[in-house]
Amino acid sequence: MRLLSWNVQWFCGMDGRVDVARVLAHALAWGQQPDVIALQEVAQGYPGLAGHDGADQVAQVRAALPGYEVFYAPALDEWHPGLAQRQRFGNLIATRLPVWRVQHVALPYPADPSVPSMPRVLAALTVQAPWGPLRVGSTHLAYYSLRQRMAQARALLAWQQEAAEVAAHPPILGEERADTPFQTRPHAADAVLMGDFNAAPDDPAYGILTGGAGPAGQPVWWDAWRLCQPETAQPPTFRVHEAGVHPVTCDYAFVSAGLRARVMRVQIDAATLWSDHQPLLVELRGADGIAGHAYG
Repeated sequence: MRLLSWNVQWFCGMDGRVDVARVLAHALAWGQQPDVIALQEVAQGYPGLAGHDGADQVAQVRAALPGYEVFYAPALDEWHPGLAQRQRFGNLIATRLPVWRVQHVALPYPADPSVPSMPRVLAALTVQAPWGPLRVGSTHLAYYSLRQRMAQARALLAWQQEAAEVAAHPPILGEERADTPFQTRPHAADAVLMGDFNAAPDDPAYGILTGGAGPAGQPVWWDAWRLCQPETAQPPTFRVHEAGVHPVTCDYAFVSAGLRARVMRVQIDAATLWSDHQPLLVELRGADGIAGHAYG
């Protein structure tokens, strides 16, 4: 199972050209037709963004990804006086896998008047992986505000902890009909969380995500790169091709504890110029074992 994550910067390449089809053609080719594509910074109706004409990029993504279902989670969904169109900006997941559930989550947005900021969101699905139901998430944490970024990291811990607890202790089915909101559904204990976390490995938010907050002091989230290559630091993923700035490592794929043995490969495309971030690909072993899940 292959999952690709990419902050596409509203599909604006280093040449200043906004081209949804170009970016996604590269994602499909480099990612070998990934089962899940997690994108950040997908825009609708923001002509103020560099090179963007305000087009509906979600519709353009759907057109460029035949065979994929597309699920959009805008962190911003607003109207402004004088603009004829709705403005939305956020994260997206496209998948070729069957989808059990859509569960987008607004992330905390505590006040921090000292810096620019905007709301953030987790796009989340439960999909049918080769071994059973699996949650996948695409997110993008605060850039300027450490306070917001840390609060958002804690929320992502809570999202995984709550889901794992429900999977371990699923609700019973009462007297309601099978086709009511109380019907039996899969509860996936494990998840893959991908995106632009705006946190270098020494950032407190990264420490929150990978710290010992799980059972017996074990991490809730495990950095897939470190699982594969513990002796090698992950290469930078942001500002790699910008002159005069220091490249930053901030795009990651995290897996929950039950998926550690499934992580086969994590790869970064350091060469592409089609965004100011580099895409990341994680491959999970699906031939043996069963992921933890329950129905209720």
